[in-house]
Order: sequence, then structure tokens, then C-alpha cells
Amino acid sequence: MNVGISIKNAVKKYGDFTAIPDLSLEIKPGEFFTLLGPSGCGKTTLLRMIAGFNSIEGGQFYFGDRLINDLDPAKRNIGMVFQNYAIFPHLTVRKNVAFGLQNRKLPKDQIEKQTDKFLKLMKIDQFADRLPEKLSGGQQQRVALARALAIEPDVLLMDEPLSNLDAKLRVEMREVIKEIQNSLGITTVYVTHDQEEAMAVSDRIAVMSDGVIQQVGSPKTLYQRPGNLFVSTFIGRTNVIECRIIEGGIEFKDGFRLAMKNLVDCKIGDEALASVRPEELVINENGEEGIDATVAYSTFLGLNTHYFVDLSDGQRAEIVQESKIDDIIENGTKIKLGVKAEKINVFTKDGSRSLVK
Repeated sequence: MNVGISIKNAVKKYGDFTAIPDLSLEIKPGEFFTLLGPSGCGKTTLLRMIAGFNSIEGGQFYFGDRLINDLDPAKRNIGMVFQNYAIFPHLTVRKNVAFGLQNRKLPKDQIEKQTDKFLKLMKIDQFADRLPEKLSGGQQQRVALARALAIEPDVLLMDEPLSNLDAKLRVEMREVIKEIQNSLGITTVYVTHDQEEAMAVSDRIAVMSDGVIQQVGSPKTLYQRPGNLFVSTFIGRTNVIECRIIEGGIEFKDGFRLAMKNLVDCKIGDEALASVRPEELVINENGEEGIDATVAYSTFLGLNTHYFVDLSDGQRAEIVQESKIDDIIENGTKIKLGVKAEKINVFTKDGSRSLVK
């Protein structure tokens, strides 16, 4: 049975260093929940606290209504998938998958049935009698996932499980993981530093920095309406352009004014930062007003062309525009940039909070 995870005021210390100062989080039963952030932000530390591999210096951890702070990891009924697979090199694929079931001393026929089920589910039944050294990285990761799931855990924990795979395999395996999680409906906590990976697999994401959760939300919410500048720059690509608040909108440094109806908690004259995704900038071709820019260079990528332009204040910005049959705009061409006002985000000058309703 899947359970929700409740974390209340968690604290983690290493000597005098506080890795997680005060963290609270609610993960729903059956949810695919991702902890996302740069290296050293505390995401793996938090995962290991959930697993029971790290001590807890403060706060309470619950699986459902069961307090697990002092519960042995073996009694938490978790499945764990590690970055380095951690499968046994001397055991065949079948014996690796059956390992947790044998530890639980289940009847032999039940072990065989459950092992066969997950070998087939992970599409590795044809490799059942092979040793791990005869498998590719993606196949080894499937073995690790099958072993973690075979025990039918309440919670599946995954720590950077795809980081050792090449780019093509990563995409393939994240689709496998999401499909399996959907079909089993198991509560999953997934750790990664790769924002594209997080957006591809997650129901919700917690963006972390320095042991603090910056924002929790769906991939769409975090991308379209980040709560602060850190989230905006960490999730996807964006251009951060200085501006100031004016009556009914914002004004950029070159004097271009943009009407915005959704600004809150700010006053006229305040300095601010506009976060504008590359696809939210438009090259004006019919003499409309816009931000002054000069094309530095472009990159043709088939469906889209990426333009890198220099603004009047010397800042470099990126634009993504659907590729056209006509010629690509030449380097050195002066252009005007329109802005999709309803989609951009505006933050306080220090980036700590959003000014968009």
C-alpha cells in the first residue's frame, strides 16, 4: 500500500555545519515527487534521511501516520535505486531481482512468481541468467529498478539514477521509469540536478538551494510562474533584464516601456528584474517598438533558430524563433525585440520574490 510522506521541521547537521536548517514537506500517496537542485543543495541528504541512512538532528518524518525517525531502514519498506546501480556483480540478473524477496524469507514459489513479474515488467527477462558485466548500463539500471520494485515497497527512493548513462539512454530510461511508476502508482521520491529530467518525470518538484526549499509545484507552474529568481534561472533558460516599475508596467534601460496588468506588491520607481524566456522574445519585423538589440550570432537547429543578441546595455540575450524559409538574420543586424508581456516574470531587485500576480 502506498503512503504519503510528511516531513516536519527537519534539521540535518554535520558537526558545526547545518546542511538542512528547517525543512517541511508533504508528499502525496502515489505521487512522483522530485527533489531538484544544484550539487550540495541538500537533496541527497534529505533522501538519505527519508531512507534511514542519515541521522536526523531535528524534526519528524512520517510514512502515513507512522513516525519513522528511529525506525531501522530495513523496516521502512522502501525500495532504493542508486546512482551506481549497486547490483551484485557475482549474481545473475534473476538472483539480483530476487535478493530482497529471499531476505524476507518468502516461499520459493512466491519469490519465483514475483521475480518473473518484474523481469517481464522491466523487459529484462531475456537476460535472466546473465551476469551484470554482460549487460549495458541501461540494462543494469533496469535490473536495479526491478530489484527495488520486486519487494513491493511503500516508497521508492531514487538517487540520481540516470546520471551515469549517455544522453540517449537517459531519455529512454526516464520514460521507462515514469511509465512503470504510473502503472504501479507507487509513491516515489526522485533526486536529480537535471531540470529537464525532473520536468519530464515529475508530478511535482521541490527546488532546493542551500538546504532550503525555494518552491514546490508542478513542472508547468515552476516554469511559467517561478516564485523567485533562483527558481526562474534554474528551471529552463531565461534572460534576466534590468528594468524599473512604472505606471501600468515596466520600463527597460533603453526606454522601451511594456504594459503589464498583473504586477503586485510594488511601487512606481522600484528597480526590478524581468525574467524573459527565449521563446517570450519576438523579433519585430514591421517597425514596431521594442528593446534595442544587435544580432551577435545565430544557431540553426532545424525546427527553431536560436539568436544571440546584444542589448544596448551590453547584456547578451537569447531568442528562440521558429525557423523560416527566408534567410537567417545576418550578424550585426540591428533589431527591435517585442516581449510577450503576459508570459514574462518580474522579480524584486534582489530576486527574492515575484511581483507577478
